[in-house]
Amino acid sequence: MNALSTFVERVQSIWGPLSSEVVAGCQLQLDELLKTPLTEQWLADLSQDALPQQEMYRDQVNGFVLLAHTEPEGLYRPPHDHGRGWVIYAVQHGEIEMCTYAKVLAADGQVKLVKRSCTTVSAGQTQVYLPGDIHDTHCISGPALLFRFTERDLKKEDKEARKLTRYIEQDGDWVPVSQCAPEWLKS
Repeated sequence: MNALSTFVERVQSIWGPLSSEVVAGCQLQLDELLKTPLTEQWLADLSQDALPQQEMYRDQVNGFVLLAHTEPEGLYRPPHDHGRGWVIYAVQHGEIEMCTYAKVLAADGQVKLVKRSCTTVSAGQTQVYLPGDIHDTHCISGPALLFRFTERDLKKEDKEARKLTRYIEQDGDWVPVSQCAPEWLKS
């Protein structure tokens, strides 16, 4: 048994509805996965292939997904949330800066974001985002290899339920993409 199959088995054994215990247990298992030596073939292959995104595991019963991302230095992903889902990022190598935001209502009635804080997530570290949390990612030392563990398929969630929110910079403020779209795109 390798570290990846051990990770899957242990997450399956603790899985349940969103709770502090489930999140902490999954984070602990990702912390352990990050200790995997490059001598394990799956990790050596992942590092060598350096694909922008690769699905590592999809649980057919519980729905959680583990993805691997190789990101070049300088890659920036603007603020977004994960809708009803929660996610844990785990950095295998490199560094990713992740900033969090609060959604506020401006005087003109429009929604905008206010930056709360920024954290540098380095090799061997994890970062949790719960439903509704808004964050961005910026690879500041790369290429970086990171795992993204999600409690559900976020691409499917976005296509079917349209619950994920993405933001775009407009006149110096981050605003929901839907707020900037022409009326015919909003329907």
